[in-house]
Amino acid sequence: MDKINVVEVFFDDNRVGRVALTEQSICAFEYDTEFLKTGFSISPYYLPLRPGLFMASGSPFRGGFGVFDDSLPDGWGNLIFDRYLRQQGIAPEKLSVLQRLTLVGTTGRGALEYHPDKSVSEESAFVDFDKLAADSEKILTDEFSENSLETLYLYGGSSGGARPKVFVKIENKYWLIKFKATIDPPDVGKTEYAYLLLARKCGINVPEAQLFDNKYFGVERFDRTETGKIHTISAAGLLHADYRIPSLDYSVLLKVCLNLTKNMEEVSALFRLMIFNIAISNRDDHAKNFSFQYKNGVWMLSPAYDILPGSGFNGYHTTTINGQGEPSLKDVMQVATEAGLTKKQAETIIEQVIETCRKNNKLNYSIQ
Repeated sequence: MDKINVVEVFFDDNRVGRVALTEQSICAFEYDTEFLKTGFSISPYYLPLRPGLFMASGSPFRGGFGVFDDSLPDGWGNLIFDRYLRQQGIAPEKLSVLQRLTLVGTTGRGALEYHPDKSVSEESAFVDFDKLAADSEKILTDEFSENSLETLYLYGGSSGGARPKVFVKIENKYWLIKFKATIDPPDVGKTEYAYLLLARKCGINVPEAQLFDNKYFGVERFDRTETGKIHTISAAGLLHADYRIPSLDYSVLLKVCLNLTKNMEEVSALFRLMIFNIAISNRDDHAKNFSFQYKNGVWMLSPAYDILPGSGFNGYHTTTINGQGEPSLKDVMQVATEAGLTKKQAETIIEQVIETCRKNNKLNYSIQ
């Protein structure tokens, strides 16, 4: 690839600013003058809306800023991304952060776009999910063809998370469709769909979802609308927290939620999600599995996602509860108190979630 010295960042056709690299491969960012007058902080804690040059640190995002790292693929997306590059004769390990951002271009998660735009993508009205699932399985077992790799890159090159997935547009709606990983049971799609419906019963805000071909779990993308894109930043990107290891506690996450949204209802919603994760034993609750969105001049919690039973770091919750990976009721109530919830509010939420999970035979962990 050509060397990239500067990448311009755009939001809704407005230039947000520019990113450059130092000789030490550290990102430097500066807001555009016009965006300073009319825009907003795309990352309130690390890129506040003010003039001047911002310098990233070496970790945890390889010299980049968290908000831009959210645009880059990880997990499955990285696997596809890197193998596709090698197929094109490009050594992925030699690419800079800026070069990777240009390959994401206008196709990344969230609303930020990067120029020069070297991205490629596909938004087909007809998708053969069985073929894509079969191609995904071949990729995981290293038995893939050049055509299948290119197809998966076009449909999901910027995706994140561990499980194979693709982005598709069906009847003017944008969907993320997941396939099973090698270690997943055959009915993992139905399982995730069932837990999303259960979360909705528990009063949790979740995206629209459906089972495609009665087996492939799909959710409507909450960073896309018919009229445009919504700026979205994960807790990992917002706080520069390493999502690969335990780096966050719910007490901190709830305080950040209040500080950012200025809304106790959003704090209550996040506490409810915490209780749900505990109840169903979703211990893979790492820092990238929580996000915030900037809509109509206000920050808010995104819809919940990736909510199904999962083993976390060494079998414990990756985001700890009052410092504990396997929390007691005392730990839960301590987190509620620190977040500003009353005892009655916390107990009501706990009772509602636990009872709903119990009635649906999905209570995997009882808080005592």
